Amino acid sequence: MKQMVGDVIETAKGISDFGMLTIAAAFFLVLSGLLMFGCFKWFRTIIDNVIKENSTCSVDIKNRLDDIADSVGSVVEGLRPETLLRIKAMAAIHFKYAIERVCRIIKRVREENNIINKEATSRKIRALLKNLHDERNQAFDCYTFKGRKLSEYTCNDWIEKVAVIVEGEIYHEAGPNNKRAYTNVLMAYDEIENDFLHRLNED
Repeated sequence: MKQMVGDVIETAKGISDFGMLTIAAAFFLVLSGLLMFGCFKWFRTIIDNVIKENSTCSVDIKNRLDDIADSVGSVVEGLRPETLLRIKAMAAIHFKYAIERVCRIIKRVREENNIINKEATSRKIRALLKNLHDERNQAFDCYTFKGRKLSEYTCNDWIEKVAVIVEGEIYHEAGPNNKRAYTNVLMAYDEIENDFLHRLNED
């Protein structure tokens, strides 16, 4: 009680010395400072709580995404053998078609070209085979395996492998023989197809 009376007397003395407006302004400044400090602490508490909640949610979301990824991975692994079988069947069709095309190239070059000019004939053979290879790659671009286009599993060295067979048939000392040509081209494309499948499985 004595403390309260002393405070009242000090306040009254301050009013008489400095004026009512000055004391009121001082009181308002002190009150504003206390309110600002209280609001700051309140906002900081809210922000801390939000951060903690978001951290918890982030961990939960990450765990759920990991579970989903594991599930999808299992499904993909289950589908992969079926996908590989489809790719093998589709590729086999393209390689078998290529055998017929190459046999036609042998006949065409033999009949149309001046095969005495071996250098020009060699260039034409490789140009025709490259066109065939590029056409196949464009078809393979429509399919993917393990995230890569099928054309990425092919090899440009295949062109030279077949070109050697074609030249051997065109310049064969025994002369033209369609059965022999077909057999040799078939053997070459069997090797190419095996190489292609090996490239699919080695990744």
